[in-house]
Amino acid sequence: MHTNMILAIDQGTTSTRAIAFEVSPPQAGRSPIGDKNAGGGDFNAIAVIQIELAQHFPRSGWVEHDAAEIWRATLQTCREVVRKAGGVGRFAAIGITNQRETSVIWDAATGEPLHRAIVWQDRRTAEATGKLAAAGHEAMVQAATGLILDPYFSASKYAWLLDAVPGARERAARGEVKLGTIDSWLIWKLTGGKSHVTDATNASRTSLMDLTTRAWRQDLCDLFGVPIEALPEIRDCDALLGNADPSLFGRALPIHGAAGDQHAALVGHGALTAGDAKITYGTGAFLVANVGAAPVASTSRLLGTLGYAAGGEAAYALEGSIFSAGSAIQWLRDGLKVLSDSRQSEAVAQSLTDNGGVYLVPGFTGLGAPWWEPEARGTVVGLTRDSGPAHMVRAALESLAYQTRDLLDALKKDGAPPLKRLKVDGGVTANAFAMQFVADICEVEVERPAFQEMTAMGAARLAAYGVGLTSALWTAPAESPAVWTPNMNEAERALLLKGWRGAVRAAVAAARAEDADPVTI
Repeated sequence: MHTNMILAIDQGTTSTRAIAFEVSPPQAGRSPIGDKNAGGGDFNAIAVIQIELAQHFPRSGWVEHDAAEIWRATLQTCREVVRKAGGVGRFAAIGITNQRETSVIWDAATGEPLHRAIVWQDRRTAEATGKLAAAGHEAMVQAATGLILDPYFSASKYAWLLDAVPGARERAARGEVKLGTIDSWLIWKLTGGKSHVTDATNASRTSLMDLTTRAWRQDLCDLFGVPIEALPEIRDCDALLGNADPSLFGRALPIHGAAGDQHAALVGHGALTAGDAKITYGTGAFLVANVGAAPVASTSRLLGTLGYAAGGEAAYALEGSIFSAGSAIQWLRDGLKVLSDSRQSEAVAQSLTDNGGVYLVPGFTGLGAPWWEPEARGTVVGLTRDSGPAHMVRAALESLAYQTRDLLDALKKDGAPPLKRLKVDGGVTANAFAMQFVADICEVEVERPAFQEMTAMGAARLAAYGVGLTSALWTAPAESPAVWTPNMNEAERALLLKGWRGAVRAAVAAARAEDADPVTI
């Protein structure tokens, strides 16, 4: 029996999944990260189990998960996948990818969570981060971490949890309480409390890690009020992160790869060199562009982050977050009820010859990069008596492309390497109209792989590379990708972008209605 499988854990915002990847043929040794001609083997998903995750909304703007529920679902899905794939003897290692920034606090002795996890979408610490920004700390934080001051990131969530749980702050300083993102929580539980570690990509999303040294900074911990003693050890994405307790699966499987979901997707796509970029179109959309071996400071309100750290090398990235992507289509289906199924959106949009001058700015939960307008809300511009439900559907799909173009323009302003090709994944990429419109508006080739589960694939590749099952971090898959090439003329593109930017100005102006300063987009 070959030990040539990887157990990939994909713990997301709405579900927990385990996937068994068979690596064929297994090849030992290592090649340089960027050597895409090296033999890395094909990765084939042979078993998948998924459990939906409950979300809790105790107050407006608050989003929580039950960390104990996440652990139970992880254990259940992993055990079922191991069984379906032929037993634990076929597995070489475990890889983990996870929803980023979501923050957990737990008791070091009992291993039980002390509070519900605060989810990345949560906005409860807006006042705290706003005060830090008003006090002039953002420039220092951004220079050190690549991140702006925003409730999105983990540090202010950790501080809130420490204050919310009686005695937690004092106990954390004594090492009795642990803090971590979802990867750290799962590794702690998998190893029976023997490993309190995180990978460098997840650490880069906390506002506490120096982006250049990839180490926690005491001054940042002091600024946010987070005891450094409670934080996990930072390791590379392909490092040995611990061994799963043999009682869980019947054998002590090594945990040999971890990365936050968007970073794992970068690896899954093989976007390993400067100029490579991927965007995942899910509920939101996340563009991550590889900028090479050194961080790039953004002047366009993009986020500096770590792309991955593996094989003794590190690649940095710039990231832009779109808060509403697929959620705009869900709103049309569930809110307006102009669609009975999201898949209808492609045919409905194509029933029109153009957008009729209608634009939808999907600021349902604010606007992300490059605007960072948390108070912005959804805005529709250009309605006439001729406008109908089809125009709303088309405007929602077109908004994906316009928002992507804004991120690519910001990348260009920041001096990022020229984009080679935009690699895409996520549920919305099944919509050929939307993908062609992205290619047309962004003036770039769009590539969609045949296998779509790029986050899980990235975790599996990191684990296989880390444990020595493959000799390359990435090789081209056997199946050819779908590719969309720009074919829109410049005049039409310029007219559409002018309309979009006017719509964004309207949305932002409404959010800043009490601000006398002029709005610049």
